[in-house]
Amino acid sequence: MSRPLMIAVIGESDPSPRTLALAEAVGAEIAAAGAVLTCGGLGGVMEAACRGARSKGGVSIGILPGARHTDANPHVTYAIPTGLGHARNLIVARSANAVIAIGGKFGTLSEIAFAKVEGIPVIGLSTWRLERDGQKDDPLLRARDAKEAVAMALAAARGRLS
Repeated sequence: MSRPLMIAVIGESDPSPRTLALAEAVGAEIAAAGAVLTCGGLGGVMEAACRGARSKGGVSIGILPGARHTDANPHVTYAIPTGLGHARNLIVARSANAVIAIGGKFGTLSEIAFAKVEGIPVIGLSTWRLERDGQKDDPLLRARDAKEAVAMALAAARGRLS
């Protein structure tokens, strides 16, 4: 049985209009590619990405920090209430074959870190720049726009499966 690829979209809950537009375009591209979008299920980047996926007939899964299905944004197809608070960030990252980080604050940074620890590719779109002394390469793959971000995520996800 072949399962669709799962692409997580992570980002802040109070983004700029530009970041919202990027997230919505990413969600639409994920759905158009036949992949499933996973996210934290709340507002901001998460809601915009789910709205984009829904506009193309796609499926989105919201992995919620709280214990109520009704906390999910209105565009989530399937809501999974965890009751885990920020600890649900590990589940968001781990649920995906690849992650697209759009904008973001410290919650997004934690999801990036969890994905990298788990060996899950992360594509950055106007998000954190990570560096430290002695590190030569950026640990994130960088995309210029939504179409490129999704293409990179799908390629990276397929590469992990082969």
